[in-house]
Amino acid sequence: MRIMASVEECRAALAKLVAQFDEIDEEDRAKHVVERTVSARVSDLDVIFYGRLHHGGLEPFTEEPPPDGKSADVKLTIASDDLVALVDGELDLARALLGGRVKIDASFGDLLRLRRLI
Repeated sequence: MRIMASVEECRAALAKLVAQFDEIDEEDRAKHVVERTVSARVSDLDVIFYGRLHHGGLEPFTEEPPPDGKSADVKLTIASDDLVALVDGELDLARALLGGRVKIDASFGDLLRLRRLI
């Protein structure tokens, strides 16, 4: 049986992800990062977090949709416990994608760039 993480645990995991992006070498960020809006839908908690990726890093996630009302460029759908495990390095992104535990709706180019950064 899987244990569901709380909204607070998901917020903490996303804050940790932001901190991990801050540790990426500036040269690597310059090569692989393009400005993108990101949404993370936590399917079992029925909550969506929104963030923005840019050359300076990853902005903190909030539950407030972007003011322009546009759909995110990169949309992630994941269960709460998988989000926490992914950020903690206990779940491999490629395996989670292949196993259907994570869904990413993004352009092929964005997927390739994300793969290099995560």
